[in-house]
Amino acid sequence: MTGSSAFLQALIGTSGLEDERELRVFGKVTWRLVPFMFLGYVIAYIDRVNISQAAMTMQTDLALSDAEFGRGAGLFFIGYCLFEIPSNLILARVGARIWIARIMIVWGLVAMGMVLVNGTTSFYALRVLLGIAEAGFFPGMILYLTYWLPARQRAKSGALFMTAIPIAMIITPWISEPLLQLDGRTLFGHSLHGWQWLFLVEGFPAVILGIAALFWLTDVPAKAHWLSPDDREWLAAEMEAERVARARHSPVEGFKALANPKVLVLCVFYFLNNMATYGVFFFLSKILSESSGYSGAKLAAITSLPFIPALVGMVLIGRNSDRMGERKWHTAGCALTAAAGILLATQLQDHVPLLVFSFALSQVGQRAILGPFWAIPPMFLGGAAAAAGIATINAVGNLGGYFGPDLMGRLRDSSSGYTLGLSVLATCLIIEAVLVVSLRLPATQSAK
Repeated sequence: MTGSSAFLQALIGTSGLEDERELRVFGKVTWRLVPFMFLGYVIAYIDRVNISQAAMTMQTDLALSDAEFGRGAGLFFIGYCLFEIPSNLILARVGARIWIARIMIVWGLVAMGMVLVNGTTSFYALRVLLGIAEAGFFPGMILYLTYWLPARQRAKSGALFMTAIPIAMIITPWISEPLLQLDGRTLFGHSLHGWQWLFLVEGFPAVILGIAALFWLTDVPAKAHWLSPDDREWLAAEMEAERVARARHSPVEGFKALANPKVLVLCVFYFLNNMATYGVFFFLSKILSESSGYSGAKLAAITSLPFIPALVGMVLIGRNSDRMGERKWHTAGCALTAAAGILLATQLQDHVPLLVFSFALSQVGQRAILGPFWAIPPMFLGGAAAAAGIATINAVGNLGGYFGPDLMGRLRDSSSGYTLGLSVLATCLIIEAVLVVSLRLPATQSAK
């Protein structure tokens, strides 16, 4: 076996005789789609969370309180929630190529438009508009994977795609800090604040990648001219067989899927998870700055450090979940790990190295949870039900992205510290671990 084949075998977890075709075809699919999806999600996440890097100077320039900043940061998810389900249903109808390109181009333009913020009202309005523009990208990608990869491959591939989150969080401080130093530089005769340069420069790549999506993405396996005719037919037959089997197990379609109790449980789970995720992240830079007194490159270093072990954890735990064919206990274990890290951080805010370690532990759990969690909905949803169900889980769940930062900002203003807010977020993670364990799920075939 060649070196590249051995690498693909390790990546998608196949071996044996019949698996030789599976190795080849799923390897080609993985290399074709996942890097593009990964890059798009890196850019999406940077545009979503770079507000945390702009926080200190932006709050000073616009006279925003912590509560106002937290509310504005979280308002992204209100617009995001409203348009998630319609966006995913449109994607299922018109195809990923056109719809993902539309999403990326529009969100890039709105992200650049954050340069126009001049007060609380415009800050709130543009954050809502950014959420509307980005709505549908993430659940669209999750749905898109179900067209190309069988259930036994999705936690690994989903985890590889979602490693974009820790990668974005690692590189965002290093990209943003130099842009913040451009404070006062002029553009077309207008002097811009550093945070305005940040939004302008970091929003532009989404527009370029959106245009590229029109040429790179393929809607379904039957149209994959980058596969040989035999491989194309084999893949289309494999995915159709899985679709039929899933429909026989769970024939519910379209919006009827929203009444499925499992969908409702996963909505609550993801709501609590995003409360913790964004409640911590939008204030992470400020917490570490206030604890350490660092700024600039030193602050960028300790802010990005917790996401390095998180990146490793995502790949390893996603692969192990596929190997064992198990989802909910991996998901629950990650939630409890994240809770332990956050609770540890409440006791260590005067000890910077241990505080960074605590957030690293929490981020391993918070990020690694995504691979096994997003492999759960396609276990019992297919077709239009998958489009509606996945979008609903993501939409309702992401409302937690509004309440988490808003709660942290309010509790920070009222208690003059972060301990109470962090403790509430850790409790959310413990509750979600109990919820996911309560689910009764069909068996998952492990990777061969």
